[in-house]
Amino acid sequence: MTYIAKPKLHHPSLVPNKVGYTRRDYEGRISTLCAGCGHDSISAALIQACYALDIQPHRVAKLSGIGCSSKTPDYFLGASHGFNTVHGRMPSVLTGANMANRELLYLGISGDGDSASIGLGQFAHAMRRGVRMVYIVENNGVYGLTKGQFSATADKGSKSKKGAVNNDNPVDLVALALQLGATYVGRGFSGDKTQLVPLIEGAIRHGGAAFIDVISPCVAFNNHAGSTRSYDQVREHNEAVNRIDFIDLAPAVVAEPAAGQVLELAQHDGSIMRLRKLHADFDPTDRRAAMARMQALQAEGEIPTGLIYVDPQATDLHHAMNTIPRALNALGVSDLCPGAAALDKLNASLR
Repeated sequence: MTYIAKPKLHHPSLVPNKVGYTRRDYEGRISTLCAGCGHDSISAALIQACYALDIQPHRVAKLSGIGCSSKTPDYFLGASHGFNTVHGRMPSVLTGANMANRELLYLGISGDGDSASIGLGQFAHAMRRGVRMVYIVENNGVYGLTKGQFSATADKGSKSKKGAVNNDNPVDLVALALQLGATYVGRGFSGDKTQLVPLIEGAIRHGGAAFIDVISPCVAFNNHAGSTRSYDQVREHNEAVNRIDFIDLAPAVVAEPAAGQVLELAQHDGSIMRLRKLHADFDPTDRRAAMARMQALQAEGEIPTGLIYVDPQATDLHHAMNTIPRALNALGVSDLCPGAAALDKLNASLR
């Protein structure tokens, strides 16, 4: 495959962030996706979020599976660690990497075919185990690489570009993530960067399993009348449940919001997530209420977006397994083989 290299020159007006990187440093190769593909907008949102959060690129590990979506890690964070797994197996590879080195930020990039079909079991176990990661599904409802067949997330009654009607019920990954125990669950739209970037920032700051389903229209096979994943359809039926912003680690002077309209949640890194409720009775910290609101809006033909659920006290797999704070791949022989006396003590505790 031939790649078109980006010029290495940086414009002098680019402003470095607190760790000395410009926005350009978070980019990758030139995208080979179709012009107008929603996936490229998601890549741009990830670039903006990582730049704004002052993340060092070499502290990030990005993993993906197979599909148009799983090509996208090549288009952002070019200086980060990357691993492209086989179809549907990204979550288990990411889990292993996370267990070996908890000091990295893990981005799991997948698609609706990669996660909702062959990788559905992998997705389920990553969510229920609470692997600390940012799991993003770039959801367009079709198999773009194999010319536009319906994927498992395609809505029942949706029409293909050739006029075929989908008669199967869809797999709702947001509902599954809520049911399986994910502690940060959101839905975004690739055409709404204002909403998507803060959603990603919140997921990065989160201390547990964070899942974001991003509706990302396929301009080649699923952006026509009759599709429920087209740009026009999503824009007309997008129902945002909240709006997100952050107060940085340093104290900030902010205007006092109207009573009952803003929820402030402390994050594990000391920042404050501010959720402005657009639905006054929607509580994103109540898992069952979030599931009920999702179902109610979807029954009305609306597409709920925003932060749907968050557990401010989230923990992860390392906490559940009581691993030591150090990265396991940094342990030496003396740590891993403490001697016969320590082994005898351990065996005695299990009798």
